[in-house]
Amino acid sequence: MTTTNSLIERALALAPSALLINGEWRASSSGAQFDVLNPATEEVLATAADATPEDGMAALAAASEAQDAWAATPSRVRAELLRAAFDRINELSEEFAALMTLEMGKPLAEGRAEVTYGNEFLRWYSEEAVRINGRYASSPEGNLRILTLKRPVGPALFITPWNFPLAMATRKAGPALAAGCTVILKPATITPLTTLAFAKVCHDVGFPPGVVNVITVQDTRPVTGPMIQDRRLRKLSFTGSTPVGMALMKEAASNVVRTSMELGGCAPFIVFEDADLDLAVKAARLTKLRNMGEACNAANRFYVHEDIADEFSRRLAAEFDALTVGNGMADGTDIGPIVSAEQRYAIDELVQAAVAEGGEVLTGGKIDEGKGFFYRPTVVTGLSPESKLVTEEIFGPVAPIVTFQTEEEVLGYANGSDVGLAGYLHTGSMERALRMAEKLEVGMLGINSGTISNAAAPFGGVKHSGIGREGGPEGIEEYLETIYVGFPNPHTGL
Repeated sequence: MTTTNSLIERALALAPSALLINGEWRASSSGAQFDVLNPATEEVLATAADATPEDGMAALAAASEAQDAWAATPSRVRAELLRAAFDRINELSEEFAALMTLEMGKPLAEGRAEVTYGNEFLRWYSEEAVRINGRYASSPEGNLRILTLKRPVGPALFITPWNFPLAMATRKAGPALAAGCTVILKPATITPLTTLAFAKVCHDVGFPPGVVNVITVQDTRPVTGPMIQDRRLRKLSFTGSTPVGMALMKEAASNVVRTSMELGGCAPFIVFEDADLDLAVKAARLTKLRNMGEACNAANRFYVHEDIADEFSRRLAAEFDALTVGNGMADGTDIGPIVSAEQRYAIDELVQAAVAEGGEVLTGGKIDEGKGFFYRPTVVTGLSPESKLVTEEIFGPVAPIVTFQTEEEVLGYANGSDVGLAGYLHTGSMERALRMAEKLEVGMLGINSGTISNAAAPFGGVKHSGIGREGGPEGIEEYLETIYVGFPNPHTGL
């Protein structure tokens, strides 16, 4: 217990209870603060500064004033600063993992995995910073020399969600900083501490004042609204729900601010009769229960061929039933708490509605009593494809299972959603896998796997799951403008 208490103290010490504006840690201009809770105990972990609209504009002013100098900073210097931040987070990996467990609830093992995953965006984009290139060509008519060059978009505002506090910050800030953009991070109210700790690392390793800014706030819209309408802001990136993303896109459109939107998901997990059942069950558990199911790319609806549905459901329920639910800081915990009481209630409401419709709960299906926002991993069968438990994003540890007979039938189910972020497909036929990959309306597809996210790969969706990509070579393009310069060909004249 002494060791755990020491780790908790070190983790909480990483996060300043202040705003970072122009290289200075400062209190809110109103002096207001808000509490950050531990979802496993419902106790107050820390306080954070509650920014005002004036603080938001001060952060934008700092980012705007620092923009030209940061854009002119040699790419190698930008790369080395990103690499220094990567190295420092590696040194503090256990503290970062614990901080995410404390404020978000994920088991400590998953916190460690997020440090590895999230920090990789800093290393990847430290390497991409020095590979920003244009092109040179002749026009088809031969009368022009075409030169293109890349330059940073400009100050960027990031509104990040609560479920992956480090990865959501680094996945946005990494490419932006590499491209030469200054940034303002606005983390989720219920999990601001990890983002503050990340910003402190950036500050400590030497990013210039104004390049990395952080504002924490309870009521987001009055603070970010004026920033989005200010002509100094040139980029907005948001990860969260589709309705909020749509509203932000409307705001950004009135000021022609470039946007990247990673919005809602409702990922289909499709298991054909020729699948390796051992692998499919293992992958289903992994991709459903990672982060307690609170992930936009988590498997949300399970479509299983009728020939194997009973066995798949039984085996998945047995896997779920064997897991230990508890405080993520405790040894042996497999599943932590849901992030808030409201989120847990929304999950249970969907489950109980499905039961009322005739769904059968094979395991779980109820709120755990006592302190903390816990919910047992749940498997529900006997569902209609139209059940809300199937068609709505659950964001929790619940696996609804629907049976199907043919490829055409399951394609109709899978593509019937307005969203299309990720999908998962299990089959023994490569031909079928390729056929389905060409037809499934998702931005990312895992074949015989439960893990697809990687810093080297483009992350993003189609339809109402958003626009733009994060990660991979594609990610840095979101923060670069393409400039065309035309020269006359001296051999042909104007």
